[in-house]
Amino acid sequence: MSAPTVVGPDTATLFIDLPDATPSSFAQWRALTGRIIRTMATKGELIVAAITPLVFTLGFYLPLRYVMKFQGIDYAQFVMPIIVLQTMAFTMMSNAQLSAFEALTGLSTRLQTMPIGMLVPLSARIAAGMVRSVVSLTAALIFGYLIGFRFVAGFGQAVLFCVFSLAVGTVLALGADALGNLTRSPESLSQALTLPTLILGMLSCGFVPESSFPTWIQPFVRNQPISQFSFALRDMAQDGVSWQVLWVPLVWLGGLVIAFTPLAIWASVRRA
Repeated sequence: MSAPTVVGPDTATLFIDLPDATPSSFAQWRALTGRIIRTMATKGELIVAAITPLVFTLGFYLPLRYVMKFQGIDYAQFVMPIIVLQTMAFTMMSNAQLSAFEALTGLSTRLQTMPIGMLVPLSARIAAGMVRSVVSLTAALIFGYLIGFRFVAGFGQAVLFCVFSLAVGTVLALGADALGNLTRSPESLSQALTLPTLILGMLSCGFVPESSFPTWIQPFVRNQPISQFSFALRDMAQDGVSWQVLWVPLVWLGGLVIAFTPLAIWASVRRA
C-alpha cells in the first residue's frame, strides 16, 4: 500500500492513492461538504447565522408591534414568516458568495480536472447551505418564541412550517449558487441580491396586511412569491394551512425549482 497522496489544501481529503480504489461520489460529497462546514465553523459563519435572525426579529417586530396591536393583530404571529424568509435569503446570499469565491480562486476549475462526480461540488455547497439554514431557522424560532410566536396548529403543521421554509431556502440557494458561479464577484453579489430581496420583502404582505398598500399595487403585493410564502407559513403556524392557500406557493416554488436547477447545474459544470 502506497502512502497517501496530498492533492492540495482544499482537496486533500478527496483522494487517497490506493491501488484499484476510487472514492465514491458520496465519499467525495461528504469530504467537500465537511470541508465547507468546518470552514464555516472556524470562521464564525455559523455564529453569524444564529445571530442574524435576532437582528431581523428586533428590526421587524419592534417598530410596528404597537401600531399592529391597535389594529387587533398579534404581530409576533403575523411577522414571523417574513423573519424566517429573510433568514432563508441570508443563506441564499451566503451560498452565492461561496460559489463566487470558489470560481474566483480557481477551485471550481481545479475540481473539474479531477475525477470527481459532476454534481458533487454543487451538491456539497447546497448541503452546507442547508446546515446554515437549519442553524438560522432554529435561532429564528427561538427568538420568535421570545417575542410571543407560537405554533398553534399543532406538531404536524410546525414540521410542515420548517420543511417548507428550508425548501424555500434551498431553492433560493440554487439560484444564488448559479449567479455566484457566473459572476465570480463576491463583493458585487451582495449588492445585487440585497436590493431585490428588500424590494420584494417590503412590497409584500409579510410586514403589513394587503389593505395597507395603495389600491393600484395591491394585486402585485398579494400575488408575488414572498407574500404567497408568507400566507402559507402564517396558516401553518396559526390555524393549519389548507390546499386552497398552499397550492399557489407550491406553484411558485415548483416554478423556481424548474428555473434554477438547470441553471445551477450548467453554471457549476461549464468550463470557464
